[in-house]
Order: sequence, then structure tokens, then C-alpha cells
Amino acid sequence: MEPACNIAFKEWAAVCEALAAGRQTIIFRKGGIHEGREGFRVQHSRFWLYPTNFHQAADGLASDAGQFISRALAGTKPRPGEVPTNSIRLFAEVAEVRELRSESVALRLAGQHVWSEATVRQRFAYRQPGLFLLVVRIFARDPPALVRETAEMAGCKSWVTLPAAITTDDLKPVLGDTEYAARLQQIRSAVA
Repeated sequence: MEPACNIAFKEWAAVCEALAAGRQTIIFRKGGIHEGREGFRVQHSRFWLYPTNFHQAADGLASDAGQFISRALAGTKPRPGEVPTNSIRLFAEVAEVRELRSESVALRLAGQHVWSEATVRQRFAYRQPGLFLLVVRIFARDPPALVRETAEMAGCKSWVTLPAAITTDDLKPVLGDTEYAARLQQIRSAVA
């Protein structure tokens, strides 16, 4: 693992909480408005997770995911005129990337993520059918790094460059090796 990283991946704060808790080890991605004509691409295999409330909605999550939205909303919000400060504490390593072309395959991953079935269907069908599936191993840092959001980081995009690299020293895996290997096997079986 590199000693520091300045690349971050924007994700719903509630999904970040689910990843931090070990509830999920996958990320679905369709892509943001600013991804260009080619759409979303996995540009990096290691990155920080940048929690955001952009497009996040409680009704977009599975019924058992309420705790994650509560945790996500418990974070501090800036006062009017203040620049948002984000707490960066999760680092992801991509183990596998798959482009899902079948909605039924995406739906078979229920239980492996906190999106509702309606959200999976809606995101799968948006623009042209398909979803990217990123299988990730999550590591946590304590204490979190605080990052002030710049204008370049705002908006509907997947990848952002942080103002400064954050050290990856002392990261701890969220799931142990055995539990992560079992989860990886469940995901592979679901998409086979």
C-alpha cells in the first residue's frame, strides 16, 4: 500500500457507514453527470471514501439500513457561508470490478448492500441499462482526517482529488481476512 493517497471516491454517507460497519463490501456505481460521454470508469484501485449526502435519501435504502442513515446524518453540518469539512476515515482497495448488464444479477446481490430494490432498479435503468460493481476491502483510520471541500470537489462526480494526500499509516481492516474471504465468495456466487 502506498504511504499516502490524495484520490477520493464520492459515495453516499450512509453507504460509507455500512462499509465502515462491515455490512457491505461492494459499491454500485452508475456515474455522475460530470463523468463525460464515456460515463463512469474505475480510474483508481485504491482510494479514500468521500462521504456525501448528494442524492442520498432514506427511502433509497433497504429497510434494515436506517441506522446507517442516522449515523450519516449525525455528522456536523456547516453553518450558512461555511465551507463544508468532510471527515475522511475509510480507505478502499478494489478487489474486483464487474460491469453488470443484467438487472437480475444486480438484484441477486440483495443483502450485500444497503440500497433498496427500487434504488437498484432505478440506477440500473438510468440512461442505458447497467451498473458497475466494485468489490472492495475497507480499511479504517483513527482519527479521521478533516478535509475542507473545494469548488473542484463539489457536484455530481465520482472521483475527486483531495487538496493534500492523507497518510495510509496504521489503517486497520474493517473485516478480518477470513470474514472478508467468505464475503468475497458470496458475492462471486451471486454474480456467477
